[in-house]
Amino acid sequence: MKRSFWDYIPAGIPCLVIFGALFGYIGSVMGVDNMLNTIMNTAHKLLIDTVLFLMGVCVVTGAIGKLFTEFGVVRLLERILRPLMKPLFNLPGVASLGAVMTFLSDNPAIISLAQDKRFSSYFKKFQYISLTNFGTAFGMGLVVIVFMIGQGFLAAPLIGLFGAVCGCVVSTRTMQYFILKNFPQYGYENAAEEMFNEFKAEERVEPNLFLRTLNSLLDGGRTGVDVGLAIIPGVLIISTLVMMLTNPASSVDGTYTGAAYEGVALLPWLAGKIDFLFEWLFGFTDPHLVAFPITALGAVGAALGLVPNFVAQGWADGNAIAVFTAIGMCWSGYLSTHTAMLDSLGYRQLTSKAIISHTIGGLVAAIVAHWVYVLYMYIAQ
Repeated sequence: MKRSFWDYIPAGIPCLVIFGALFGYIGSVMGVDNMLNTIMNTAHKLLIDTVLFLMGVCVVTGAIGKLFTEFGVVRLLERILRPLMKPLFNLPGVASLGAVMTFLSDNPAIISLAQDKRFSSYFKKFQYISLTNFGTAFGMGLVVIVFMIGQGFLAAPLIGLFGAVCGCVVSTRTMQYFILKNFPQYGYENAAEEMFNEFKAEERVEPNLFLRTLNSLLDGGRTGVDVGLAIIPGVLIISTLVMMLTNPASSVDGTYTGAAYEGVALLPWLAGKIDFLFEWLFGFTDPHLVAFPITALGAVGAALGLVPNFVAQGWADGNAIAVFTAIGMCWSGYLSTHTAMLDSLGYRQLTSKAIISHTIGGLVAAIVAHWVYVLYMYIAQ
């Protein structure tokens, strides 16, 4: 049935009101011409200074990840981590392979793995569904850590990794609690009807060592290019908007020039109203830093795009980097991926539970990272 013009009005009006209010406010403060120039200049600077750097990181880490898979390092890590799965995450040992794969790549890697019947046969249904939360907490972990180290920090990203693991435990087990509360039968129903022999990740074996190494590096690097291209919209669109809501005018007298990274400083103003909360929980010493966790909700790649400017402005210290690493890894843009991931598993109705669980897990990750960093600095003195 053909839809009439009036069928589009209910959805169109709120969209126009929100869009007009947001950019009307920004334009009224900055001036429309300066606002448009800042949008274009910021997007261009992010593309050149941040996206290309992130793509380089993705290419290198992608090559390393593929090399590790080819020569059995992933299997070795999986066997080392396997004993931790049951006591920490209430998952079968084979789930450790999912953690390694998502750490080396991104959130969706856990879904492609979970759809393998041999892999899923090890899980009860409540464990199988919670893989969405479990895998997301490690998504792009290697990229995040390498990027933070590239900003001149070493101990802080490793502390952030520990915080992300703690957040993952909370998120995964909270999701399992919600599942069992609503569907008690999932506690004993198997995710796959048939049991298989021990699951093994597929590894291409070629007779020539040189060719195996070369092909692994090139194939992994190509995957890194795909990831680098995929994060461009998030970095340019989300980071540009967040920066315009975070940064002040670039000139000393507060006038706007249309330069890159200018903004109306709305988020810091709002965060300043409850800055005591962010300072106690996360140790944030500047209200601008709240922009990172907000952006990480949608895309961790876009959130990483904020970090160089934070460091250059002197807003981000070691504590902030530890918190950024923890919450960036744990959340990994889950608001934009959880629905699709659960839909692919066939449990879309549990999306809200997964989002609530992961919100709690990310906050726990950030809090743990902050207080562990405080302890680290106390011991280091």
